[in-house]
Amino acid sequence: MDWFTLIIIGLILLTLLSLSIRIVNQYERGIVFRLGKVIKVKEPGLRLIIPLVDRMVKASLQIITMPIPSQKIITQDNVSIDVAAVAYFKILDPYKAVVEVENFSKAVNQISQTTVRSVVGQFNLDEILSETSKINLKIKEIIDAHSEPWGINVTTVEIKDIKLPDTMKRVIAMQAEAEREKRAKIIAAEGEYLSAAKLGDAADIISQHPIALQLRIMQVLNQIAIEKNSTIIFPAPLMNSITDIANFLKEENKEAKK
Repeated sequence: MDWFTLIIIGLILLTLLSLSIRIVNQYERGIVFRLGKVIKVKEPGLRLIIPLVDRMVKASLQIITMPIPSQKIITQDNVSIDVAAVAYFKILDPYKAVVEVENFSKAVNQISQTTVRSVVGQFNLDEILSETSKINLKIKEIIDAHSEPWGINVTTVEIKDIKLPDTMKRVIAMQAEAEREKRAKIIAAEGEYLSAAKLGDAADIISQHPIALQLRIMQVLNQIAIEKNSTIIFPAPLMNSITDIANFLKEENKEAKK
């Protein structure tokens, strides 16, 4: 046997060896088909197969992030919106993911789009904007129920973008402004009510102690005098009131000395 023949045989053996060696990563599982039939699911590591007889399909067990494209949806109250979402799923059973469905990623994507359109269309616009977590959970449960026979678990579904028509944005802005004005008027009315109640209490006290009114007048005059930019004219009754206050204070001092 000459050297050329030996080289050819060596190349053939190396080719067959390279065709028989497979490396399965830690996050993968290898499904081996022998003449079209699944014989085993290979664990991570260096694995050997029979060339030209066996075929290995690898399935990743990592969590897959799948964007759900934006699509137009008619809400229950007949508002047209664009909704985009994102889904996170992982393979629990590599055998089912490869054998039970032709392309598991495409299948999950299609069922996700259909489910988002169906579920979101069951809610009013206000509910979609305020109860997003509830809608996300419902979408996840439906997708997970469909993908479970494929050996796939949907971990999370999140609505990430909701686009409203310009007219609806203006209506929502007007509604929010009206709501703020409503709250402001209610707060102002409650303040007026409390103020009126306190003024009523003060009036009752002043009616029982007339001198208190005079003292209040003097306090107001004192506050006005702080600015030093006003001329204060004292009416005659007020001067009499001041005299009465002075007499009252003298009488109180005499009583205190006794």
